[in-house]
Amino acid sequence: MAEKFKACLIGCGRMGATIDDEVKDRPDAHLFLPYSHAAGYKAVEDVELVAACDVLPEKVRAAQERYGIPRGYTDYREMILKEKPDIVSVATRPKSHAEIVIFAAEHGVKGIFCEKPLCCSMEEADRMLEACRKHGVKFNYGTLRRYVPLYRTMRRLAEEGELGEVRCVIAHCPGSAQWGLTHASDMLLFLAGDPEVDFVQGYLPIPPEEFKGDRLEIDPPIPMGFVRFKNGVLGYLTQSPGWEFELVGTEGKVRSLNNGLGLQLRKRDEHGRFVEVKPPEFPYESGTVNAIRELVEAIRTDGETSGDIALAHRSQEMILGFIESHRLGGARVEMPLKNRSLYVCRPDW
Repeated sequence: MAEKFKACLIGCGRMGATIDDEVKDRPDAHLFLPYSHAAGYKAVEDVELVAACDVLPEKVRAAQERYGIPRGYTDYREMILKEKPDIVSVATRPKSHAEIVIFAAEHGVKGIFCEKPLCCSMEEADRMLEACRKHGVKFNYGTLRRYVPLYRTMRRLAEEGELGEVRCVIAHCPGSAQWGLTHASDMLLFLAGDPEVDFVQGYLPIPPEEFKGDRLEIDPPIPMGFVRFKNGVLGYLTQSPGWEFELVGTEGKVRSLNNGLGLQLRKRDEHGRFVEVKPPEFPYESGTVNAIRELVEAIRTDGETSGDIALAHRSQEMILGFIESHRLGGARVEMPLKNRSLYVCRPDW
């Protein structure tokens, strides 16, 4: 029998425990379920969800009843010290992510599954990276598309040369910078091959007075973001309805459709035209479940995860770089970001 890993959930709200209810009756529910962290742990046989924590006791009780979680807490520190979990999920609002991840890393947790956005500044991100590296903590980031077979198929087509020389990746995505577009920056990074970043530029439809020095207390949209990766691939973030990603090479183009319902693949023919061909087949699987399984396997084998803390740190830096570019009048912002104190966090986070 496989070793059981003890998991604890911090944050019993939407992504922690209830988001499954938002999608369960949709025709595309198979793309997401199990969706919440709690539902994901219950679906992985070699993990036992032993405790849950939230500052609101009623949310703790509701999660316990729904998922059969034995113990509940309102103080995550107490829970970690008493339960001594192997894995901790961080599904709180963004403002507390850094302190929770650092405390967990410093108190014996072997693996962390942290929701996006990673944090609110690169100062926080740097400390999270340092703590996880120092204590050998395995990490997966809650940008769930990178664990889904459809998007992995897109990247594999590029890696196997099916698209020729990869030139660019395009994110057609709505949403605000931290709450939504951290998904987009992570997918730009993932589909480009997870390279380091050379520079970014961005535009936000907000006036200069929204910035209070290095602090921004709104979560703005990003209608235009540009990134040059060090491997030469160019990334474009465009504000548009729906969630679709396109990977473009000299010999082919592949695009995800309707937030993951399918793929469109076009290849160059003998006349130089890009004509549609049948894409490879792939299964539909829960990104949450795959992220947890990958984290468990990394702990068990001392292996790597595909959404580790260094990559989460890098994609967070892209988002903050777009914002810093706008703050500087649209200037090109070299990476690593010099302004580590730029802090983007809504008051209710």
